[in-house]
Amino acid sequence: MAALTSITSQNTKGVRNVHCLPPDLLWDQYQTLGEDISFSGIKIGMVGCGKNIEVIKRILTDNPNIKKVVDPVFKSSSGAWLLEKDSIPDYISEIKGKASLLTPNLEEASMISGIKIKNTEDMKKAAKSIFTLSNIPCFIKGGHFPKQMVNLLYDGHEFHSFKKEKIKKKVHGTGCFLSSSLLGYMAKGYSLEKACLLATGLTHKAIKNAIQIGH
Repeated sequence: MAALTSITSQNTKGVRNVHCLPPDLLWDQYQTLGEDISFSGIKIGMVGCGKNIEVIKRILTDNPNIKKVVDPVFKSSSGAWLLEKDSIPDYISEIKGKASLLTPNLEEASMISGIKIKNTEDMKKAAKSIFTLSNIPCFIKGGHFPKQMVNLLYDGHEFHSFKKEKIKKKVHGTGCFLSSSLLGYMAKGYSLEKACLLATGLTHKAIKNAIQIGH
């Protein structure tokens, strides 16, 4: 089940327009769903605009006993902003300690940490910085490295890396697929490290078997 934060005009070429929905409508969607079904887990994706941050904070706070994954989708792969750049620090501050896992990609991890990521050592520095800022375990998605897919988990104590061969195929939505898979495995009771391993493998398989559509 989904609660929409925004409506977009997009295709496989990119995002053309983003319309952020009002915060009260987002909250009403969440409450309406909750009156009908129970949640095993919650994933937060695109926020849409800074006005929705407070509602997202309320939703996370309202569900202390289930797994919650926050995928900080700040920009589309085509470059369209999906959250105002100056709202990013406020977003991380408001959700501090309120989720089970943060799943930024390389660019998003750089935006949050202020560290330009060129290699796995930079990933470690960024993940540690993000954990300090958010008090949430950090899983950096490294699918945009040129030669190898390297995902990195920092759980607040240790680093765990998950590597797969790079598949040269034009795909869309792999980051969202990965974060959703992570939530599914976590909600089933897998440990954080095991969930990251399984979700990385599932995403790699999905990319390998993806059907090419559009451009």
